Amino acid sequence: MEKENGTAVTDSTLLGFSDAPELRVFLFLLFLSIYGATVLGNLGIIALIQVSSRLHTPMYFFLSHLSFVDFCYSTTIMPKILANILNDDKAISFLECAVQFYLFCTFVVTEVILLAVMAYDRFVAICDPLFYMVTMSRNLCMELVFCCYLNGAVCSLIHLCLALQIPSYRSNVINNFYDFFCDLPPLLSHACSDVTVTQLVLYIVATFNEVITIVVILTSYLFILITILRMPSADKRCKALSTCASHLTAIIVFHGTILFIYCQPHSGNSMDTDKVATVFYTV
Repeated sequence: MEKENGTAVTDSTLLGFSDAPELRVFLFLLFLSIYGATVLGNLGIIALIQVSSRLHTPMYFFLSHLSFVDFCYSTTIMPKILANILNDDKAISFLECAVQFYLFCTFVVTEVILLAVMAYDRFVAICDPLFYMVTMSRNLCMELVFCCYLNGAVCSLIHLCLALQIPSYRSNVINNFYDFFCDLPPLLSHACSDVTVTQLVLYIVATFNEVITIVVILTSYLFILITILRMPSADKRCKALSTCASHLTAIIVFHGTILFIYCQPHSGNSMDTDKVATVFYTV
C-alpha cells in the first residue's frame, strides 16, 4: 500500500508475476522443473567429483565449488518463489528479506570471482601444461576458493549495512521479477531518504568486481587463444576449445546480465527490462 510519508518497514510485499495470475500454474511448473534440474545437476556433479579419483584435479575442484555456489544461491530464492507463486499472501518480514538478500548476494559475488579463477586455471592448463599440477597446487586452489567466498561475504555485508541504514520507505510493495526475491536496486527505488551514496557504493563495488574479474578472464583467454592457434594438430585445438566452451557460455550469460543491471550509475532501463534480464543469472 502506497504511503505519502515514509515509515519504517517491518515487512514487505514483493510483486513478481502477481499481475498475471493466469500464469501461476505454468510458472510454478516451469520454475519447479528448472530448479529440480539445477539441484540434481549440481549435486550430481559434486558427488561424481568426490567419488571419482580421476576427477581430483584443480579444474574439477573449482567446478565442484561452482556447482555448490550455484546450488546455494538457487536454493536461497527458489523454494520461497515456488511456495508463493500460488499463494495470494506475498508478505515477507524485513529480517527474512535482509537474510535472503545477504545470502543471495554472497553467492552471486562468489560466483563472479570463481569464474575468473577458473579462467586462470584454464590458462595455466593450456598454456603451461607441464607445470600445471605444480602451479595449481592444492594449497593454492584452497586459498583461491577461500578468497572467493571471503570477497562475496564482505561485499554483501557492505551492501546489507547500507540497506539497513535507510530509515524509511515510500511503500512496502517491492516490484521485482520474482515473488519473494529481495534485491537491493528495487529496495533503493522505494527509499524516502537520499540514497545517492548507497547507489554510488553499489555501483563502485559491482563495477570494481566486474572490471577485475573481466580483466583476468580476457587476459587468460587471450593467451589461451594464442596458444591454441599455435597448436599444430587440429584435434588438440578442438580438445582445448572444448574445455573452455561451457565456461565461456556461463561467463557471457552471467557477467552480461550483471553488467546490464548493476554496473550503471543511473540505469535508464525499465523495471520490466531489468526483470527479464535478472532471470538469466538466477533461475
